[in-house]
Amino acid sequence: MNPRSLSVVILAAGKGTRMKSTRAKVLHEVFYQPMAAHIIAVAQSLNPLQVLTVTGHQREAVEAALAPWNCDFIEQKEQLGTGHAVLISETSIPAAAETVLILCGDTPLILPETLKELCDFHCTSSSDVTLLTTTLANPFGYGRILSDAEGNLQAIVEEKDASDVQRQITEVNAGIYCVQKSFLFEALKKIGTDNTQKEMYLTDIIDIGTKEGRRVKRFNVSNPVEVLGVNSRRQLSEAERELQMRHNFTLMAAGVSMIMPETIRIQPTTTIAFDTVIEPSVHICGSTTIESDCHIEQGCVLKDCTIASGCVIGAGSHLDGITCPENSIIQPHTCKVHACK
Repeated sequence: MNPRSLSVVILAAGKGTRMKSTRAKVLHEVFYQPMAAHIIAVAQSLNPLQVLTVTGHQREAVEAALAPWNCDFIEQKEQLGTGHAVLISETSIPAAAETVLILCGDTPLILPETLKELCDFHCTSSSDVTLLTTTLANPFGYGRILSDAEGNLQAIVEEKDASDVQRQITEVNAGIYCVQKSFLFEALKKIGTDNTQKEMYLTDIIDIGTKEGRRVKRFNVSNPVEVLGVNSRRQLSEAERELQMRHNFTLMAAGVSMIMPETIRIQPTTTIAFDTVIEPSVHICGSTTIESDCHIEQGCVLKDCTIASGCVIGAGSHLDGITCPENSIIQPHTCKVHACK
């Protein structure tokens, strides 16, 4: 697919009541950034024609927080459902856009390569709409995917409407869509609000496409973690852990040793060189730079520090803005400013 014919719409207007917070859900921090910022960054990596974020609840705060990620915004003044959120974007999408990729602002774990594969599949299969799906061992609560022998998507059946046989289906709706623009807005204008929520459901475009004989496909992502939707504090912590571990594994592949990496927090703005050893329960953040052959002992916090090669930072030290020359030894439990020897 030509990315310059792709427009990305990110849905970020909801309240997120299950978070039990006065703050809009997409503003909750995950791995040092607002949740929705991760989605915008992944969308930008596709080099699309446009990234458009639909805001609503706490619009001003959301747009201010996400402004550094260089996307366009449009306001959903009334919370009338996901279908309505996409529909209002019609006049903001450039005429040159042929395809619309619809993402959710609460799925910070999706990988850019997955979205690229989805878009390429959509293009090569000449689909009108392609739905991203995944397979769950326990699909309870998710919409089940019904498809024919050729892989064409026939319907999404919600849990409450599914038969006993349909509930045994483990392929579920992941809530990400790649759609031809011409079909998308034509279909959205046919969606009603005859449901208990009195809202326009984006899932209805699948039913419309099927009934009209359109090419409706599904693309299955093998790792369900990628499409984890963050709707609770527990899921927030799960997303944090996943993103941190991805970063830690990248550092380890580059030659950094970590003892119990699941306990180590490292901000991606830091730089850590090979042959450095990091013990458990360490937090390294800000603009910290650690050169090679260093040893960071258990329980240290390093913020905006410059640590030259060969240094040992004693257990439990808390250093902020400190520069340590080569082969320095910082005694355990050193707090902020302490002479190196």
